[in-house]
Parts: sequence; structure tokens; C-alpha cells
Amino acid sequence: MDEIVLLALGLTLFAGLATGIGSALAFFTSRTNTKFLAWSLGFSAGVMIYVSMVEIFVKAKGTLVEEHGESAGYWWTVIGFFSGMVIIALIDRFIPSVGNPHNVKTVEEFHTEPTHDEYARLKKMGIFTAIAIAIHNFPEGIATFASTIQDPNLGIAIAVAVAIHNIPEGIAVAVPLYFATGDRKKAFKWSFLSGLSEPIGALFAWLILMPYLTDTMFGMIFAGVAGIMVFISLDELLPAAQKYDQTHLAIYGVVSGMFVMALSLLLLM
Repeated sequence: MDEIVLLALGLTLFAGLATGIGSALAFFTSRTNTKFLAWSLGFSAGVMIYVSMVEIFVKAKGTLVEEHGESAGYWWTVIGFFSGMVIIALIDRFIPSVGNPHNVKTVEEFHTEPTHDEYARLKKMGIFTAIAIAIHNFPEGIATFASTIQDPNLGIAIAVAVAIHNIPEGIAVAVPLYFATGDRKKAFKWSFLSGLSEPIGALFAWLILMPYLTDTMFGMIFAGVAGIMVFISLDELLPAAQKYDQTHLAIYGVVSGMFVMALSLLLLM
């Protein structure tokens, strides 16, 4: 197997299994550090916005312009970018709010003793969230794989950005399932399995899509990924960060995320 393919598959596995980190963190704390949560959500948004607009969008435009000319290439880039936003918006629109992985919750929200009906609701919430994350992660796996094949440095940046935003999603799966069942292993298993759809998406890209991944398709995938990441940052991560933040920590997190991603991209050059 080609080394670049192994790297691409490894990066998607790393990004997907970050949901397991989130579930592990949830089990070892009885109280959410809301200041750290606000900063980390802002940090994730900063990473995503920077890498999307400075690297991925530019990469997509360069590829599509080279293939189709200045005007047509730019048009295709813009179409791909906003198509990514529309796709993720539709996914969020049709996932019930009880299971939407972008609705961040704190540990405290589950600490009151549930009633009999609430046990069933919490279990449903956890399972719905796991399924929702799997749906979100599958195309992310394709995008991370395709990006790494085209440009390993960009693939690493995307994998890091995806991994960071997968951590709170792991919490969103594990916490309600744990409070519903009292079983840490079962809660961790669902969180772990939801993250596996990321490398499954990469395997799908490698085994099924690889022969059809032309430069135009790469460009459109890049543009779409940029749109998806910007939408998630603006629609979910930043509002969630501000919900738990009474100061400027969320914005400090955004700036820190942008700086770290800029520095890492410079070091990877």
C-alpha cells in the first residue's frame, strides 16, 4: 500500500477517534469547566475558519482555475463552497435537535436524577447523537482522505481541525447514554463507534472513489469542505462558546486557534 494512502487512512482514524477522547473526559469530571469549554470551542472555530479560508479555499480555487480558467474556475470554487454550507445545513435541519451533535451540553445538565421517562429520553438522545455524528463524520472522512492524497500537509491540518471539533461531540454521545444506563463501557462504545464512520468514509474514498478523483473533483471537494467548516464554526461552535462565556475567552480561543494553525502550516511547509 502506498505510504500516502496509509497516512491518509491514519489521519482519518485519528480524527474520528477523537470522539473517544471526549467521552473519556466526560467520565472523569463531575463538573464542566465552562471557561475552558468556551475557549476550546472558540479555538476549534479559529482552527476551522483559518484553515478553510487561508488554505482550503485557496487550494480549491487554484486547482479549479488551472483546470477551467480564471473566471469559470472561480465560479466553480464559489459554487462548491456554498454547496458545502447547504449540505451541512440540510443535515442539521433534518436531524432532530435532541440528537444534533452540534448542540453542545455540559455534564451538569445531566446530573439531576432522571425520572423513568427521562431515562428513555436520555438513551434516545445519546443514540440519536451517535447516529448524527456518524452521518457528519462520513463525508469528513472522504474530505480528509482526499485532501491528504492531494496535499499531505493540508490533510494534516484538516485532520487536526476535525479532531478538535470531534471531542465535544464525543461528550454529547457519552454523557446522556451514561446517565441513562449507568454503563460507562456502553456509553464509550457508542461514542467510539460513531467516530469510526470517519475512517470508513476514507476507505470508501480509497476503494470506490479513487479512480474517479480528478483534479476538478478534488477542487470541488476542497471548496465544499471549506464551506462545511465555516458553517459549523459560525452556526454552532461560536454560539456555543459564547453561551458558556461571560468574558472574551471565546474570541481569545478563536485567535489562538488561528495562530496555532498558521504556525503549524508554516512549520509543515
